[in-house]
Amino acid sequence: MRDSIACRALSVAFVTLAITFTGCATLDPDVNADALAARGGLQRQIVDTHRFALTTFSRVSRPDKPLRIYIEGDGLAWLSRTEPSRNPTPRHAEGLALAAEDAAPNVVYLARPCQFTPMAGDPSCAIPYWTGKRFAPEVVESMNEAVSHFAAMARGQAVELVGYSGGGAIAVLIAAQRRDVASIRTVAGNLDDEYVNQLHGVSPMPQSQNAIDFARDVASIPQVHFSGAEDTIVPPSVAKRFVAATGATCAQALTVPVGSHEDGWTERWPALLDIAPVCGDMASGH
Repeated sequence: MRDSIACRALSVAFVTLAITFTGCATLDPDVNADALAARGGLQRQIVDTHRFALTTFSRVSRPDKPLRIYIEGDGLAWLSRTEPSRNPTPRHAEGLALAAEDAAPNVVYLARPCQFTPMAGDPSCAIPYWTGKRFAPEVVESMNEAVSHFAAMARGQAVELVGYSGGGAIAVLIAAQRRDVASIRTVAGNLDDEYVNQLHGVSPMPQSQNAIDFARDVASIPQVHFSGAEDTIVPPSVAKRFVAATGATCAQALTVPVGSHEDGWTERWPALLDIAPVCGDMASGH
């Protein structure tokens, strides 16, 4: 865990609250994000939605090809077990790092509300939107608006959603509202926040939607949910529970030998992208 080990040790319960890691003061998140984006040829843009101004990075070079959209995790949500962050911008932006490794012609990265966007420029930003309301209906609606913004650039093409950590929940919640989603991939996805919070003895989030409650709504969409074998924050049991809730006809849970919730995914991502989400016997593990 690059951020937490470099700065201070964190308890498992605290880390779970945030599904994030405390960053070092010397690391500028925007500089890091711009470097990642440059590596993938992605351009920064602010997309205004009905509630939030969302920071995005994108490369749409073939409007006749599918659009792959990456959704960031929860970021720097908490500074301690009881003290929320004043800015949820992720230090290392694992979701952006994955997007930068994707060679597809149309790649979009969506930061979550209030990440990378100056607080002064977004009056809707408030602490609940990166703590207890981070999966609230209005958050999902705004993220879905951003998906539609980019889908219009590849009109009529399929949308492929990829969510990292808490972004996995957002991917499922968006897919449940759309008819153009061709696949879902999640990486260390928090697909059952109630279960994850129970695992670590932290408070539930009644103002948020829980992805697993929408499992049947996305059951016909091909999907792969990757979990890290050594991930103690969102363990593989989370993805397995979600896949079971879908009926396992089009969803599969795959456990990958990576070191933690954060580490190892970027290096493995090009190979993992070759595992296509499918329906039928392959999805059910046969």
